[in-house]
Amino acid sequence: MSHLRQLGIPSLVRVKAGALDRLGIYLRRQALGGCAILFSHDLNTSLRDRLDAALSGENIRVMQSVPIDQASLELTVRLFRDLPAGVSAIVGMGGGKALDAAKHVAFLAGLPYVAVPTSLSNDGFASPQSSLTIDRRRRSVPSAMPAGVVVDTQVCLEAPRVLWLSGVGDLVAKFTAVKDWKMAFHARGTPVDDFAALLSDATVFQFIARPVHDLEGMKRLGMALLLNGIAMAVCGSSRPASGSEHLISHALDEITARPRLHGLQVGIASYIVSLLQGENTQHIAGLFAATGFWDAVAADPFSRGEWMEAARRAPDIKPDFYTVLSSRDCVPEIERIVRTDPLLAPCFVD
Repeated sequence: MSHLRQLGIPSLVRVKAGALDRLGIYLRRQALGGCAILFSHDLNTSLRDRLDAALSGENIRVMQSVPIDQASLELTVRLFRDLPAGVSAIVGMGGGKALDAAKHVAFLAGLPYVAVPTSLSNDGFASPQSSLTIDRRRRSVPSAMPAGVVVDTQVCLEAPRVLWLSGVGDLVAKFTAVKDWKMAFHARGTPVDDFAALLSDATVFQFIARPVHDLEGMKRLGMALLLNGIAMAVCGSSRPASGSEHLISHALDEITARPRLHGLQVGIASYIVSLLQGENTQHIAGLFAATGFWDAVAADPFSRGEWMEAARRAPDIKPDFYTVLSSRDCVPEIERIVRTDPLLAPCFVD
């Protein structure tokens, strides 16, 4: 019987260089003998080979191996239905779509889920939700919180740098999300879990202390995003990690002609929202300058018109979800910010 229980938080956590090559050891220690592997369809061949070697070296049986190029509810239901008998865990490896699909299949099957992200572009690898396509629209659906998280920091360091910057953008959203949460408490009585809010805030500050694109910086970002997932599991809500900045990003996803990395969108939205809230702007701006986030966005700027339309639509994305956008008509302020803020100016084109 497996020792790896499906708890609210991961009981297996490895964030270190070379962790991928030890995945079989970690699974064997948890008595997981037969796994279904869901991996990104464009996963580097050398990483696939390392995964196969790590599992075969410890006699971990791969009972099913499926490349994932999209994450839809229809797909996850079909994969759940087709799971071979005797599978003891679901392993997701690669980027967000593969991890979201694996996470939801594990949820449907009631099996432990082990996340093996190959980049740190957002906190989805450790969250209790999956972003799935339902009727051609992206929706967040309940999923399995990972029972195990294995992050090979060397693998993540070798991924395109913009993916790391996307993770930085998703991380700073915790500032604005927690502020929105507290605003919701004062305006509507929305319960606030103080520990989850504290944990979410603390994760950002521990990364800000050393925001460097190296192995240590990758470890800090990985742990910060992981702990944000745990903060969501602690309180049973996305509130510690997602607020008005995510509403703007979700609205943008629905209208944009060219979607960008989630974390790049959320990062810019977080900076804008911090100005609306009157808090944390300098923390966010300083981190973006230190990491090169501003330069990365300016190299491929957003459409100002699309962002303004997203700002108008954002409060209706989740009507009962109180944020700073609920407190007043923020659209004129956002338009002024987008047009006049010197840091944002290079990030938008007409």
